[in-house]
Amino acid sequence: MRLVVQRVSQARVEVKGEVVGVIDHGLLVFVGIERGDGEREAAFMADKVLNLRIFPDDCGRMNRSVQDAKGEILSISQFTLASHVQKGRRPDFNNAEVPERAERLYEFLNRLMAAAAPVQTGVFGAMMQIHAIHDGPVTLIIEKKYGEG
Repeated sequence: MRLVVQRVSQARVEVKGEVVGVIDHGLLVFVGIERGDGEREAAFMADKVLNLRIFPDDCGRMNRSVQDAKGEILSISQFTLASHVQKGRRPDFNNAEVPERAERLYEFLNRLMAAAAPVQTGVFGAMMQIHAIHDGPVTLIIEKKYGEG
């Protein structure tokens, strides 16, 4: 499982010109689910996202989580994060989980995060337009490979 997490002052996602998710102050999270990922990886990732200390405290240091900052999460499924581009010029998507299983894990991840912070989502499998105002900018890549402890 691979996530790209961006601190934002606002973000929204549109599908066919219609806004389907919008947040103010919080995290924009792109989610790539790979073959072999399961609930253990999703739980690890949800905990990591919720507890990353990347929001400024009163002294301006990154010392607060999205929960501490009373922020929101905009979660976007993005199977292209499971691609490999080491060989050739065309991305290899063979490592991406099959859509039915990926969607279940994506929804499970979102439910776990929603237990601690407000979560908005895009539409799984849809072509989406993402609009964001990055704050910082702060962007992190988090990976949890199948079988890692």
